[in-house]
Amino acid sequence: MPTMRAVDRAVDFAQIAMALHGEDGEAATLGRIAELACQTVHAEMCGVMLVHRGNRVETAAVTDERVRQADAWQLKLGEGPCLEAIDQNSVFIIDNTSTETRWQLWCRQVAGLGVRSVLSVRLFTYDRTIGCLNIYSSQLAHFGEADAQIGMVFAGHASVAIAAARTEAGLRDAVEGRHLIGLAQGMLMERFQLDREQAFSVLRRYSQDGNVKLRAVAGKIVDTRELPE
Repeated sequence: MPTMRAVDRAVDFAQIAMALHGEDGEAATLGRIAELACQTVHAEMCGVMLVHRGNRVETAAVTDERVRQADAWQLKLGEGPCLEAIDQNSVFIIDNTSTETRWQLWCRQVAGLGVRSVLSVRLFTYDRTIGCLNIYSSQLAHFGEADAQIGMVFAGHASVAIAAARTEAGLRDAVEGRHLIGLAQGMLMERFQLDREQAFSVLRRYSQDGNVKLRAVAGKIVDTRELPE
């Protein structure tokens, strides 16, 4: 039989999952993840770093500007627990940034920001790495193995929420793109007495000749009521 504490934790994570999936859009979801991560592991500061195509890494959400500065130092120095967690598919804990022997350059910089202990947890889905969750505290040895386990469970919910938000945004963008192209086709049909296929061929030709996305060409026509130069 599960203990009451285990049941309480399960309820907590169910509520977290619902809260994350209730946000509107990726930016709002990322901001909520950072806030709830702090509450879940009782930390002061948290940030979300994302991996984009070409392995470009960026800070996408923070609860404190010190997190943004700490993340910036990781990217500038090319070292740190978040970057390591992304590359090594692991979880890292730092008890004291002033004495930590791993990532010494980065640790000395963040110690000056008042960051004393760190918990970094990879964000990922079945087929890809999404990024990393960085959780910071001004207290020494603030995070233990139990926090790491909780952080991993939280990161699982957060990763699914980010993936869902991205899928929804992609679908919404596709629908809006089709609508915009349809508007542009209608304008071309009316102005130049074209049929639907001919109007689409005009859009495609401008897209190919100008090396511009079809949606951008359609948007230009809808906005200006003129064919692109």
